Amino acid sequence: MSLRVGAASAAKRLLAGLGLGALCAAVLAQAALAASPLDDTIMVRGNHRIEAAVVRGFFHAKPDGALDAAAVNDGFKALYASGLFADVKVAWSGTHLVVTVTEAAVIDRVQFEGNKQFKDKELTSEIRSKAKTPLTGAGVQEDVERIAELYRHTGRYDATITPKTISKGEGRVDLVFEIKEGPKTGIAKIVFIGNHAFSDQRLKGVIKTSESGWLAFLKTTDVYDADRLESDRDLLHTFYLKHGYADAQVVAATGAYDAARKGFEIAFTIDEGDQYRFGAIDITSNIGAVDVAALREALTMSSGDVYDASAVDKSVDALALAVSRQGFPFATVHPRAQRDRKQKLLDLVLALDDGPHTYIERIVVRGNTFTQDKVIRREFDIHEGDAYNKSLVLRAERRLKALNLFKSVKTSTEPGSSPDRVVLDVDVQEEETGEFYVSGGYSTSYGMLAEVTVAERNFLGLGQYVKVTGSLGQYVRSGKLSFAQPYFLDTRSTLGLDLFGSQTLTNSNQSYASTSYGSAIRIDAPVTDTVSAEARYSIVNQSSSLDPALLTCVAGTGCTAASAEVKQAVLNGPSWVSMAGTSFGYSTLDNAKNPHEGVRLEVKQDLAGLGGDADFYRTIADLRLYHDFGDDVVGMVRGQGGFIAPYGGQSLPFANGFFGGPQLVRGFAVNGFGPRDLTPGTTADNLGGSRYWATTAELQSPIPWLPPDFALRAQPLLLRGGMELIPARNGRVSRSRIRIGHRHHTQGSHASCS
Repeated sequence: MSLRVGAASAAKRLLAGLGLGALCAAVLAQAALAASPLDDTIMVRGNHRIEAAVVRGFFHAKPDGALDAAAVNDGFKALYASGLFADVKVAWSGTHLVVTVTEAAVIDRVQFEGNKQFKDKELTSEIRSKAKTPLTGAGVQEDVERIAELYRHTGRYDATITPKTISKGEGRVDLVFEIKEGPKTGIAKIVFIGNHAFSDQRLKGVIKTSESGWLAFLKTTDVYDADRLESDRDLLHTFYLKHGYADAQVVAATGAYDAARKGFEIAFTIDEGDQYRFGAIDITSNIGAVDVAALREALTMSSGDVYDASAVDKSVDALALAVSRQGFPFATVHPRAQRDRKQKLLDLVLALDDGPHTYIERIVVRGNTFTQDKVIRREFDIHEGDAYNKSLVLRAERRLKALNLFKSVKTSTEPGSSPDRVVLDVDVQEEETGEFYVSGGYSTSYGMLAEVTVAERNFLGLGQYVKVTGSLGQYVRSGKLSFAQPYFLDTRSTLGLDLFGSQTLTNSNQSYASTSYGSAIRIDAPVTDTVSAEARYSIVNQSSSLDPALLTCVAGTGCTAASAEVKQAVLNGPSWVSMAGTSFGYSTLDNAKNPHEGVRLEVKQDLAGLGGDADFYRTIADLRLYHDFGDDVVGMVRGQGGFIAPYGGQSLPFANGFFGGPQLVRGFAVNGFGPRDLTPGTTADNLGGSRYWATTAELQSPIPWLPPDFALRAQPLLLRGGMELIPARNGRVSRSRIRIGHRHHTQGSHASCS
C-alpha cells in the first residue's frame, strides 16, 4: 500500500514540475509498478526530481517476479523514449539491477534569434519543444529539421538553425534557436522535354512556377515548392487536354539544385501524343424515362471541333443538371471515348446511368486554416441531405480550383452512418493570395509613369477581392480602391464597389488640365458559361482648368487663346454626372489574360441624367477575334465603335466626348487625333467626337529573350479606322481619317491624321 501511495505522490510532483506531456509514459509506468513491485530488485541512482518508483515502473518482471534480459532491454528503451532522461545506464550488481540516470534539464523558455521571415509565434507553434517540458536531444533535432523545412518552403534552402542552451540553474535551461536565414534560393531555369506542339515560352505561361530573372525580389513563385510543382503538372495536363491532345501525359516533374547557377532547375517531361478532333457525339441512356432528345441542347461541343476536355466536362455538368430536373437526381453521366487514331478523331458517347441511391450525410472541409468554410461550401450545388451526384461534386471541385485560392483541391467519400449515406470530404491546400506590384515605364498617353498596386484575393478569408492602385506620371495622377463581394445575396452575382480619382495635367497635347473623382457600384452576373451581364451606377465630379492667360486671350489679338469649347467648359465649373448603365459580354477565349483562340464581344450602354448636371446616352461596342497560327504567333482582329448624344435639350459635356488616342490606336498620345479647333491663334485642342469606329488587325508574338512575367509581345500592326465628329460651333474643325501602314514594332503604331 505504501508503494502505491509513493508512486502517486511522485506522479503529482512530476506533473507540477515537468508538465503533462512529459509525464504520460511515467504515469503509465505506475500501474505496472503497482502490480509488480521491484523495489528490492532495482536500485536507482542519479535521480533528483524524479522518484525512484517512477524509474522502476518502466521495468516489467515475469509472473514469478524475475527480470530477464528482454525485460531489462525493454525497460531501458522505455526510459529513453519517455523523454525524462538525458542518459540511462543499466548494469547488474549481484542480484540487483542498477539503473543510473541523468535527468533531462527542464526548458524554462524557448527563444529565437535572427528570424525575419517568420514571427516567434509562428515558429513556436511548429516545434515540439515547449516551456516546462524536458529537453531532449532527439526532440531538439526534430525541431531544427522542422524549422529548416519551413524555410525551404519559402525558397531559403541555405538557412541554418543552431540550437543552444543557457543554464538557469537547478536543472533549468533556456533553449535558443539561432537562425541564419540566408538568401532566397530561386528557380534558375525551367525546361520542358518532349514538347513539340507548344513552345517553352507558351508552356511557361501556363504554370505558376516562374524563373527568378529580373523581378525575383517582387515574386514568390520563383522558389522551389514540391506542392506547387504537382499543381503545375496538373495545369500542363489540363492545358494539353483542352487543346486536343487526349493522350497527353506529363510523365515527370522534377527539381534539382544547380550549384553553379545557385538555384533549382525544374524539368517537365511531356508525352504529347496526337491532336484529335471530335467525331460522332451521341447520348445514350440506361434510364428509360429520360428524354434524351431534350438533352442534346446541353452539349457544348460539336463534331469537327478540336477535342477539348473542358468542353466535355461542361457537357457532363449540364447533362447531370438537366437529368436531375427531369426527376433523376442520382443519375450519373459517363463520357466514353473511342479513338480513330488514323483519322485523329475521337467519337464520344455520353452514357446516362442510374447511380447508387445514396445521400450526403455530411460535407467535411479540411485544410482551410484561413479561408472560411462557407467560401468552399457555396461552390457546391448539393448540400447535406441531398442526393449524392458525382458529376455535380466534380463540377464543384473544378469551381474551387478556378477560384485561384488553393494549391490543390481533392474530393473523396467515405461511408456514412448507414449504407445509403456517404460523407463527402473536401481537402484543400491554401496558397498565398496577396499581391504586390510595382511598375514603371513610359506611356504614350501620360509620359513617364510609375504605378503601385496592392491586392488581396481572399480578404479576411471570405473570398472577397480588394485592390488599391496608385499612379504617378508626368501628366497624370490617379488612385483607385476596388472591392468585390462574390455570391452577393447568396447568388452567383458579384457586388463591386469603386472609389476613384484622377488628375490630368496640361501637356503638349492639350492646353487644359482636368480633374475627376467619384464612386461606382456594380453587380456582375454570369448568364451562361460564355455570356455575362452587368448593371452599374456611378456618380462622377468632373472639371477643367486653364492657364489664366489662355482663358482671357481672344483669338486674333496677337496672343494665344484656348478654343471656345475649352473656355466654356472651364467657365461652367465642376459638374456632376450621375449615370446608370448595363454591359453584356460574350467570350469563348481560351485564356482571358493571354488569349490565343476565341471571340470576345462587349457592349456597354449608359444613361446620364438620374440627377446630376448632364443628360446624355452612350453606346460602346468592342469585338475581338483571336486565332493561333502556331509557333506562338497569334492573330487578332478588332472592331470597335461608339455613339454618344445629349437629350432633353442639353448639350454634351465637353469631358464626355470621344477623344482619339491610344485607347483606339496604340502609339498615339492622349487626345492625339480627333476634331480640333483650327481657328488661327488658338491652341488647336481636341474637341471630342460624338461617334467613332475603328478596326485593327495585328499579329502578336512573345519577345524571346524576355520572361513571360513581363507580358510584353511584339505586335506588327495593320489598322484602318475613322472617327465621325461633332459639328464645330466656332472656328474650323478638322475631320479625322486614320490610315496605318505596315510597321513592325513592340510599343505602338505610327499614324497620320488629316
